[in-house]
Amino acid sequence: MIELICVDVDGTMVGSSGDVASETWAATARMRARGVRLAICSGRPAFGKTRGYAERLDADGWHMFQNGASVIRLPLGTTHSRPIEPALVRALIERARATGRSLELYGDTGYAVETDVPRAREHARLLGLSFVVSDLLAFGSPVVRAQWLLPHDEVEAVMSEPHEGLTLSHSLSPVMPDASFLNVTPSGVDKGEAVRAVARAYDVPLEHVMMVGDGANDVPALRIVGAAVAMGNAERAAREAAHFHVGDVDRGGLVEALTLALTL
Repeated sequence: MIELICVDVDGTMVGSSGDVASETWAATARMRARGVRLAICSGRPAFGKTRGYAERLDADGWHMFQNGASVIRLPLGTTHSRPIEPALVRALIERARATGRSLELYGDTGYAVETDVPRAREHARLLGLSFVVSDLLAFGSPVVRAQWLLPHDEVEAVMSEPHEGLTLSHSLSPVMPDASFLNVTPSGVDKGEAVRAVARAYDVPLEHVMMVGDGANDVPALRIVGAAVAMGNAERAAREAAHFHVGDVDRGGLVEALTLALTL
């Protein structure tokens, strides 16, 4: 019996339209009516559009943001967030300035970017946030996640660079098909550990948890749950880690996964 369903956002809940389909919201409402808990499990932050998605999915529940770096109970604000060490943040900023790459810094309630480039502006729109250029060294909140905004052909090179004390994970968005997102979290922080934390909070065994995702950053969670579901548009790593495969995000794949949960 599936008691908790953890759902990625980009490429899983949100397709090329940039928003969640009405059929998906109807399916999640049916699951809640059956007593199943639902939780966002995304690389996105806990504000902007994604906060609204979480509130609509389960307004009183736990949700996982920032690739597992922000695990937050709505509406209480209880958090299991773990920040990146300040020295490591400074090193990332120095590297960004030396290379000219676009780097974003995220706290639990805000973010900062200092490169005024089309990719950064487009990402702010995707998140439902105002685009404001600011000094990354002046970011006032503990940094729980950093993110490189890259063209696809730079990902391998950045992944090969030293990021000691940090975990890197790659993700994509159908809304920004020309961009790669390279998430940076403290070492050991990923979606798998976040799912473990939420399952413990709900006293749900991992074998009764479903994870639905499409990206390489979903793999740590897909590997530990009882029902691992990859979308039809999933990256190879996610497909290989999954027990079940459903349709593309733009063809009702998440609704198919939710329906599947009722049969397990």
